[in-house]
Amino acid sequence: MTEDLAPPPFHLHAGTAPLLISLPHVGTHVPAHIAARFTAEARQVPDTDWHLERLYAFARGLGASLLVATHSRYVVDLNRPPDGSSLYPGQSVTGLCPLDTFDDTPIYTDAAQAPAAEEVAERRGRYWDPYHAQLRAELERIRAAHGVAMLWDAHSIRSVLPRFFHGRLPDFNLGTADGASCDPGLARGLLAIGMVAPGYSAVLNGRFKGGYITRHYGEPARNVHAVQLEMTQASYMQEALPFDYLPEAAVGVLPHLRRMLEAVLAFAQERAASA
Repeated sequence: MTEDLAPPPFHLHAGTAPLLISLPHVGTHVPAHIAARFTAEARQVPDTDWHLERLYAFARGLGASLLVATHSRYVVDLNRPPDGSSLYPGQSVTGLCPLDTFDDTPIYTDAAQAPAAEEVAERRGRYWDPYHAQLRAELERIRAAHGVAMLWDAHSIRSVLPRFFHGRLPDFNLGTADGASCDPGLARGLLAIGMVAPGYSAVLNGRFKGGYITRHYGEPARNVHAVQLEMTQASYMQEALPFDYLPEAAVGVLPHLRRMLEAVLAFAQERAASA
């Protein structure tokens, strides 16, 4: 695929409900001039949030808007601060234009192939800026139409990743920036849904408290509430190559995911009615 035929930075489905679902890590496209510098492993883009657009397809029926990234997080990570600062100081993290995989292996064939500051800035302007401009615009459109806007930042990750956490990760990892990005009552309600889901585990503001998107856009004082959900990929897919979607697993988790989004919409309706 030539750069002229490359996909746009994102696709937006504009819904009718006061809910925007952001999918910043589902993209797999890597421009050819960048991919040529990747290792064979990195060209498989293994750290993608695979199949989340399919998993969340039901949300269109709830009236939600969906903002779907097209390019790999290895090109630029849409859930990192634009200045590249760490979201978890003192812990292992990947950067705005990552240099290593989640398994702590190099993305580039050698250090000379890694992007310099000028290229990082170019990628930020080409991919990061448009996604965030659209995210902000859609939240403001929703807030203007409903008096409240709900942002659900959807992610998934392998259930066992020693670089980032010990042992096995809970299945539902809800993050609200330690309560700063979302009404605490709503957060507790979402956690309760996860906690009573048979066969699944849940935590609120554990290892994953929400990335840049949750922390930056959640403004409860303005009636903009943001929640990140980091799900274990084992809940719905094969965690190793070829990273297949597993319908028989997904069917188990989908009712609980639906209940969470329905709770978000119920909260929004209550807030809109009292505004």
